[in-house]
Amino acid sequence: MIDALSEASRKSRAAFDGADFGGGGRRRRRPARIPPPVSVLQRLLAVLLFALVALRAGAAPVSAPSGDLPGAAARSLLDQALGREVQAALRAAPALGVHVVDLVDKREVYSFQADLPRILASNTKLLTTAAALDELGPDFRFVTRALIEGPVEAGTLGGDLAIVGSGDPNLSGRFHDGDVFAVFRPWAAALAARGVRRIDGDLVLVNGIFEGPRVHPDWPRDQLTTWYEAPVEALSFSDNCVLVRVRPGRGPGSPAVVETVPKLDYFRIENSARTSDKSGSLYVTRKDGEDVLVVSGRIGRRSGPLEVWVAVHDPTAYFAAALRAALAEAGIEVGGRVRPVHGLPAGAWQEIARHESDLTQTLAVTNKRSQNFYAECLAKLLGLRRQGQGSWSAATMAIGGFLAGLGIDPAQFQLADGSGMSRGNRATPRAMTTLLGHMYFHTFGREFVRSLPHSGEEGLSWRRRLADAPYRGNVFAKTGYLNGVTTLSGYAKASSGRVYAFSILCNSVRSSADARAAQDRIVKALIDRG
Repeated sequence: MIDALSEASRKSRAAFDGADFGGGGRRRRRPARIPPPVSVLQRLLAVLLFALVALRAGAAPVSAPSGDLPGAAARSLLDQALGREVQAALRAAPALGVHVVDLVDKREVYSFQADLPRILASNTKLLTTAAALDELGPDFRFVTRALIEGPVEAGTLGGDLAIVGSGDPNLSGRFHDGDVFAVFRPWAAALAARGVRRIDGDLVLVNGIFEGPRVHPDWPRDQLTTWYEAPVEALSFSDNCVLVRVRPGRGPGSPAVVETVPKLDYFRIENSARTSDKSGSLYVTRKDGEDVLVVSGRIGRRSGPLEVWVAVHDPTAYFAAALRAALAEAGIEVGGRVRPVHGLPAGAWQEIARHESDLTQTLAVTNKRSQNFYAECLAKLLGLRRQGQGSWSAATMAIGGFLAGLGIDPAQFQLADGSGMSRGNRATPRAMTTLLGHMYFHTFGREFVRSLPHSGEEGLSWRRRLADAPYRGNVFAKTGYLNGVTTLSGYAKASSGRVYAFSILCNSVRSSADARAAQDRIVKALIDRG
């Protein structure tokens, strides 16, 4: 049996659906390039780019600096301020690495153990999303196609319905006000428009562009039911997670009421949870290797509904069950079996509908919500595009090739997956600021920066961090957390108007709260003194 989700996991995952992540402009993709030595114009552009993005985050407008370098005295004060905070941070994280670069003048501002690789945790997503944006461009769209084969006679489709997956992680209710079947409704409408009320053939699910295993071998085996370890498939539904909702029964001693969202016959539920006078411990999990949901413990009779996201075991079967339910809701019955295939079988297929998703919204969910499932879909897609295989090994080769193309020494990074769930993802703080500097001046730099959480952003874990003036809205950065690891890398606009790339990688963390507070103090010193 696998342990239940933590309360923090439940709350963070439950907040995902319905979030507003903005968009991105449409531009023709141009190859990435390493910027030439800085000019006065580039100094101006560096500040203006950050100002444009920061204004959307509610930060105060900034004016461009005069172009003169800060004096030696000012640099010394900044160095001293950063040094004090870094030394204090060592108490919370003895294995600490820090690197800060002035993006206006392309010079190193501060370095502490900046060339020692550290575990990245979710800072790995910066590498994945940067590589994806560089490779695909902001105009890229995932396309999931619905096709039919065979004649329609007397309301019956004599052949099959096929769904061709593209690795799109967005097939859920996230952008549809929580309507989990929203992406399926146009497919049902297209069938209904052709008079189809029954499908005699099979439900053919084409999901072969990603290779197994579905779950990375490095990921903790005791957390396989958690949303952040959801299996990865090219054709997935609702992040390959199901929402389990538990409510108290009629009175003390009565069984708790358990339902899934969406309501599907696919899941078997073993419910031993009972209603009690007082709140107790409630456990929601799934049997290892099966899509059997297990609910146990106690729920208070005055308690509101408790919701837990649980990762499914078989994404293909889950997708099929959800699609069948959506079609049935529209009055369409599927008579055949579910047939997963690697590629679309030969035949006279007719496309009847398609679902498209933006890359920009995908990047925002990946970075702002730190959604591992999204990051892994992007990583495997990169592996397919650049290495010809939708596997984790090909994904890490693709991302590593991108980093090497920026001039980052391969000895400064090591990759295992696309999300940072594996402890095998490591990089030096210098490698991180090199990446951040490159992406800031990238053709699609605006889209990259906008995909990051900003300080004080409502609805995110950042909402209470650096949320006061002058810090609110002036830090765009990615957090990361694993047991013993707390990381923070991104951009900060100082009170002077200068823009900095920074990376603060804390390993061997004694207290996560103390490490986060130390990171915030380092960033505050950078903004105040920079």
